[in-house]
Amino acid sequence: MRILFCTDGSKISFNALKNISGWIKEATVDTICATDLSFLPAEISMSNFASSCEDISESILKYAQEEIEKLNLTCGRKIRHCGEVVESILEEAENGNYDLILMGSHGKKGIQKWLGSVSQEIIHSSKISNYISKEENKKQKLLITTDGTNCSAEIIKKILPFLKLTEKEVYICIVNEDPSYLFLENSTDTNWLLEIEKQQQIYSAKSVQQIADILKEYDIEPVETAILTGIPAQKIIDYAKSKETDLIILGSKNKSRMDRFLTGSVSMRILENVYCDIWLARCG
Repeated sequence: MRILFCTDGSKISFNALKNISGWIKEATVDTICATDLSFLPAEISMSNFASSCEDISESILKYAQEEIEKLNLTCGRKIRHCGEVVESILEEAENGNYDLILMGSHGKKGIQKWLGSVSQEIIHSSKISNYISKEENKKQKLLITTDGTNCSAEIIKKILPFLKLTEKEVYICIVNEDPSYLFLENSTDTNWLLEIEKQQQIYSAKSVQQIADILKEYDIEPVETAILTGIPAQKIIDYAKSKETDLIILGSKNKSRMDRFLTGSVSMRILENVYCDIWLARCG
């Protein structure tokens, strides 16, 4: 697996590196440290400031290399960029044939969320998978979510060969929408609702079993499987918190950036409301 580790030297970014090392068997990690000089007023000497930024970036990259080696991962390239941070990372990710972008996130909310952050911009714009971490955790409990589509199964099949799951606790969950929330003419028909719920349960049981069967190929037995009913994002958030989950794997289809901005997504709402790590795996 090839990982692009994005760091500004903060503890949060290095928490992401420590956490993912507890889940990945082996990986080559390239580190990028981007410095944005566009905010500087014209009267400041660019050459002197740029030189200072380069020194700081080099120190951060050197420290990252040492940490990567301590965590028994393979240290790849050290990449220093001077320019707009998000664009620099996205350009490198697109050209570098990476499997995953690794980032720390401050988990901003309210007005700060609307003002944006580097991690949110990258999640909205990147076409490859993202691993986002907020704080160091125990790296012990994994929650795999599924919606029963081929996308979910495809993601798990792709990721599992790289995961260290020996002596870990693995949970699987799926969430059924409450049929009474559907704006359909017959939604008040009790028999109709019961039939829909029955079909949902059959579909969900098969979907969960599909993921369990994939895990079984790697001699992994889930601790628990759960079929939940309600608003998907909130149910996953509540379930993850109740199990004190360390990592959630979420599937995400490659919608356009505008679609994601206008309609939001289950994965983004979960990311904003949990403190565990999120592996946002792109499908297709």
